[in-house]
Amino acid sequence: MNHLKLNKNFTASKNGKAVDLLYQATGLSKSTIKKTMKSGAVWHRRGKAKERRLRRATFDIRSGDRLAIYYDEAIVSRRAPEAHCIKDHHHFSIWFKPAGLMTQGSRYGDHCALSRQVERHFQPRRNVHVVHRIDRETAGLVLLCHNSEAAGHFSRMFRHREIKKGYNVQVRGDLRHFGEQGVITLPLDGRDARTSYRWMAYDPKMDESHAHVEIISGRTHQIRRHFDMIGFPVVGDPRYGIGNKNRSGLKLFASSLEFICPFQHQLVRIQINPRGPH
Repeated sequence: MNHLKLNKNFTASKNGKAVDLLYQATGLSKSTIKKTMKSGAVWHRRGKAKERRLRRATFDIRSGDRLAIYYDEAIVSRRAPEAHCIKDHHHFSIWFKPAGLMTQGSRYGDHCALSRQVERHFQPRRNVHVVHRIDRETAGLVLLCHNSEAAGHFSRMFRHREIKKGYNVQVRGDLRHFGEQGVITLPLDGRDARTSYRWMAYDPKMDESHAHVEIISGRTHQIRRHFDMIGFPVVGDPRYGIGNKNRSGLKLFASSLEFICPFQHQLVRIQINPRGPH
């Protein structure tokens, strides 16, 4: 069944309440517009100021303001699974992100994004800076920063590979045929990419291997693409691989983070199992 999508960008020609001007410009019901605003899919810009999400229906719009609405019925009606805080350092926090939750929002909203849940979790509210991401289909650990100083430190640390990121993965087939451990060095998107893995176990009944993985570079969908390229696609991957369907979803889990805290200068190592924090 088709669902309704509507994208509309316009300059306000008169003063008025946001919900009224959006109603006149789109024909969507006011209740739908309010729901879309709460989901983070309405944007506002005044003059040379930075464009921001507009969530308040009664916000006073001035003539000349720019408004944009990105309504997708399927996205707005989507319910997000709940993330859990694993460690709070004030400058940064580490979260368990369940599968199905985006790390960061898009033009079509942020109500199904970890960053928005974290904004609403802390009281008083903190800024949220996204310094690394994992795929929507992937569950596991994500580090978020709460001020520009922390964001600067951790952005540099991720860029220089000073943060060790570990993953648990299930792949189709007996990975030992490729090697019990090694580094996959196939280039991705014309750039060098290296994925280190260590075979852990093989289930002959399911014809699946379990492995521990660390990514030495950080290309898009690197683990999923690399294992597909060597003939051992990740179980349940909806995008890469053949014959690897799985009802319980993608079997890729961001299981550990390890780094030297830039504030306390002590080793931080967080590790959780694929079942999550509970």
